[in-house]
Amino acid sequence: MTNKPTHHALQAIETKERVIWNRIGAAWVHGDGKGFNVKLDSMPLDGEVILREIGAKEVGDETAMEGASA
Repeated sequence: MTNKPTHHALQAIETKERVIWNRIGAAWVHGDGKGFNVKLDSMPLDGEVILREIGAKEVGDETAMEGASA
C-alpha cells in the first residue's frame, strides 16, 4: 500500500436540486492491481460507498463536493 490514497470513498446524497458528494474515506490499490484497501471515517446508512479515482472530474453540473477530507 502506498502512502497516498489513489481513490476517494464517497457517499452520494440526492436532493431535489442536486447530488451532494460527501467524502467519507479513502482507498489504495493493491500492489498487484487486483483489489483495494479501504479506510472509512464514516459509513452511509444505506451502505452504498462510491470509489472515485483522485483527480477524476465529478460528473454533472449540479454536483458539489462537500464533506471532510479523506
